[in-house]
Amino acid sequence: MINEFKDFIAKGNVMDMAVGIIVGAAFTGIVQSLVGDIINPIIALFTGGIDFSGWFYALDGETYASLETAMESGAPVFAVGKFTMAVINFFIIAFVVFMLVKMVNRIKAAAEKPDEVAPDVHSGPSQLDVLLEIRDALKK
Repeated sequence: MINEFKDFIAKGNVMDMAVGIIVGAAFTGIVQSLVGDIINPIIALFTGGIDFSGWFYALDGETYASLETAMESGAPVFAVGKFTMAVINFFIIAFVVFMLVKMVNRIKAAAEKPDEVAPDVHSGPSQLDVLLEIRDALKK
């Protein structure tokens, strides 16, 4: 069982996956900052200064000053702003991953593409033709 585990860990795909998860976790922080610090203020600018991340609906019918206040009081809330931020985060991450995969596929295709072989410039008979002539001469 230990040997099977060693074989599993030693496979390149497992290490690639581990690196991907670590980079993805770090990248999530960047995307959250992008959405919270850049995209939300732009949306707030166009919506008249509304704090997009603070949009919520309290289901108990009470009015609260902020989402944090409503959550601290134990009221059930629909945190529409947080959900919308999560959706925006997903689409940004999905787009960036798509662009990375597209770039990697382009690099792989360029690496796998055989170098163009220069055409044979001499106009004499090919090597096969010469060998066939030799064979025919030996037969005679």
